[in-house]
Amino acid sequence: MRRTLVLGGARSGKSAHAEGLLSDEPAIYVATARRDPSDAEWTERIAEHERRRPSTWDTVEAPTTDTLVEALRHTGNPLLVDDLTTWLAGAMDDASVWDGGADELAAMRAERDRVLQAITACECPLIMVTNEVGLGIVPATRSGRLFRDELGWLNAAVAERCTDVLLMVAGIQLRLR
Repeated sequence: MRRTLVLGGARSGKSAHAEGLLSDEPAIYVATARRDPSDAEWTERIAEHERRRPSTWDTVEAPTTDTLVEALRHTGNPLLVDDLTTWLAGAMDDASVWDGGADELAAMRAERDRVLQAITACECPLIMVTNEVGLGIVPATRSGRLFRDELGWLNAAVAERCTDVLLMVAGIQLRLR
């Protein structure tokens, strides 16, 4: 089964590129962002993504592990998961890893492993978007380093399961696999 991972930095064009891989064919857009009505800028970013989607696509909001795993059980039309970065941030919030210890981190990693199992078992074409955060400076805070490390680990594990891995830099696609 064809699985594609599209990585890139902030505003690198990764989401638009991933969307372009599907064109207007029927697909399911799996949105992992958590809505926050009190954050107008975040709400506008979500709206921008919504405006770009063709009418032939259905949207499934999957900000939690359960909803993401359920979406990955879909068969048929391609799935586009945008994005793993926001899903991971939410999973880390849910497990209280920011101020927690080993137990909280283990709980989050169990959720991550459930998502990886669902990706492996997915029976339809799958495109996933994620941020590449390992090219910058070492974050100054524990939470920043923890997030960078966990996202780097997740990205590597997802890439292992993909037939195609693309890196977006300044709107230009670089094929890694």
